[in-house]
Amino acid sequence: MVAELKPYPTCKDSGLEWLREVPAHWEVRRLRTISEMRVSNVDKHSRDGERPIRLCNYVDVYRADRIRAERQLMAATAAPEEIARFRLRSGDVLITKDSEAWNDIGVPALVEGAADNAICGYHLALLRPFSDCVSGDFLFRAVQSSTVAYQFHVRANGVTRYGLTHNAIKSIWVPLPPPPEQAAIVRFLDHADRHIRRYIRAKQKLIALLEEQKQAIIHEAVTGRIDVRTGRPYPDYKESGVEWLGAVPAHWDVQRSKRVFRPRTELAHPGDTQLSATQAYGVIAQADYEEKIGRKVTKILRHLDQRRHVEIDDFVISMRSFQGGLERAWTSGCIRSSYIVLRAVTALTVGYFGHLFKSAGYIAALQSTANFIRDGQDLNFENFCRIDVPFPPIEEQQQIAHAVGRGTDRIASSIERLRRQIGSLREYRARLIADVVTGKLDVRESVAGLPELDPGAAEGDTDDNFNRHLGSEAGEDAEEGGPLRDIVHAEGAEAEAGESMAEGR
Repeated sequence: MVAELKPYPTCKDSGLEWLREVPAHWEVRRLRTISEMRVSNVDKHSRDGERPIRLCNYVDVYRADRIRAERQLMAATAAPEEIARFRLRSGDVLITKDSEAWNDIGVPALVEGAADNAICGYHLALLRPFSDCVSGDFLFRAVQSSTVAYQFHVRANGVTRYGLTHNAIKSIWVPLPPPPEQAAIVRFLDHADRHIRRYIRAKQKLIALLEEQKQAIIHEAVTGRIDVRTGRPYPDYKESGVEWLGAVPAHWDVQRSKRVFRPRTELAHPGDTQLSATQAYGVIAQADYEEKIGRKVTKILRHLDQRRHVEIDDFVISMRSFQGGLERAWTSGCIRSSYIVLRAVTALTVGYFGHLFKSAGYIAALQSTANFIRDGQDLNFENFCRIDVPFPPIEEQQQIAHAVGRGTDRIASSIERLRRQIGSLREYRARLIADVVTGKLDVRESVAGLPELDPGAAEGDTDDNFNRHLGSEAGEDAEEGGPLRDIVHAEGAEAEAGESMAEGR
């Protein structure tokens, strides 16, 4: 269907360098002439004397591109005049107005279904289309287009926090086809979007299954459930006395964590490279992380004189370690002062502990020290010290590290390919939206043959804007006869179709 799209037969100069030509019968108009803008001042606080409301916040818009009437929103209060002015109506378009990153400015969400007590919140702008010239559905797709959204990015002011003035928002140029053509464009994009998201979900299911398989391999090896040398359980076990660990091989030790690792107290060395602690890649140079994910990471670096020095094979406790374990350092440099750097104080195999700290059992044990969540604090060294760890003989640690690495490397490669292909699908989706809403591709003939969209089926298709920067071919990576084979084959049609679309085949 997409391959059959052609350019419009006649075009004209839009007068805008970034937009160039548009179809000859289209207009190009500023946002102020096609919609009313209202910038909310309603915050999340509840005050006596005000009416209870459901507040649509920045995060609600950033994470989901559709705000439906039944969506769970924050409870707050507002004055009657605020409720009257900022109540959400079906067809409204909300955009993020302020953010710590310039490319998070202007992220849109379409309101689907009115709710008397749902109110637009602070840090958002509400765009209410003038129904005689533009529909909310088309305005949403136009603002979602990277070509149009670029205007928000270049108009955003700030250094550590970016924001849009009222005039900057109102001055945005929007390509505007006639209303019947707007409806055709929306129908075409909704149809294509639904299929692309289905392909993405198929690949995400494969990722989840591969992650489960990877975790099973790690857990069985690092806790001694399986002897990696024989592929069978050890002959003798003993009780470890540690709840999360259970029984361990009879010849293994169990150590207090603080006897194995201690905090590194060195501050950053002159010339240290800035590092990022990531769950996907461990502790690596920030520049390398940005290259892997294909975008800049805006970080506000405070207390630069207090940054901590990190050596290769140290471990870092980050604010997210309770979710994904401790991160191994693959390079030396420095990291934010809020992180804790751990160095080994006894002879050990770093690879073994790298797998142990990423095992599901260890992470669950770390989560059990959850006072740091209740108290609003980060995970700290005391939490780490409360989790005793298995300590096999050094030679056996090396064997386990090698075996787990060999068993999980192929899975990790498959997961990485899946993520890259998801990224390609999202890039394809972004290009398609931009090309269609700016008149580079004509969908009028193609849309005539599309089936009607089942509203019930579309309900689960809302994408997650928060994950839109993620980076699929997995069938051949499942081992012949392995536990994933049947599931991979079951998902294969969706995955292969998504791969073909991402590659433009």
